[in-house]
Amino acid sequence: MTSKSITLAFTGASGAPYGMRLLECLLAQDYTVYLLVSSAARVVLATEHDTKLPASPSAMHKALVERLHCSADKLVVCGKEDWFSPVASGSAAPKQMIVCPCSAGSLASIAHGLSDNLIERAADVVIKEKGQLLLVVRETPFSTIHLENMHKLSQMGVTIMPAAPGFYHQPQSIDDLVDFMVARVLDHIGAEQTLVPRWGYDQR
Repeated sequence: MTSKSITLAFTGASGAPYGMRLLECLLAQDYTVYLLVSSAARVVLATEHDTKLPASPSAMHKALVERLHCSADKLVVCGKEDWFSPVASGSAAPKQMIVCPCSAGSLASIAHGLSDNLIERAADVVIKEKGQLLLVVRETPFSTIHLENMHKLSQMGVTIMPAAPGFYHQPQSIDDLVDFMVARVLDHIGAEQTLVPRWGYDQR
């Protein structure tokens, strides 16, 4: 496991463009990305992003490498029950993980340590190993249940980053709004980003 390895999960919340743009940026920065895609996420990707991914991990890998023009060995696509994947093991998993977008259901499962699929298990591993877990939650309004789950995870050191783009960079397109959120995520994991100027610096 290299120092620039990260786990990225797509769940069934609205916000597929965030996840795909983040994947593109991570691969462009030479990260090895362990990608986990739920069945619901595949439906959302087809609906919101015109991206129809095959269910088979090997076929999904091939489709994404061709679409993103990335190095095949930098993208590892894991099946939802691939329990032998490095991300399932505390001794082998990357120390950083992002769930983007993160559904309210995934939020609840992670908060309660269910580990019923590889996404939930990978998140559980990062928490128990004191790594960095970042959840880009996409839901509105938040119910008391959602807020309690976020509060519980926040107390464990998990970063809760709702998909709530700002407007101070004067976005001209949906892509600009997507880049705002992706830039914030990249900032939090310590990755370089030039997508959005930092407030008070690049605007001088």
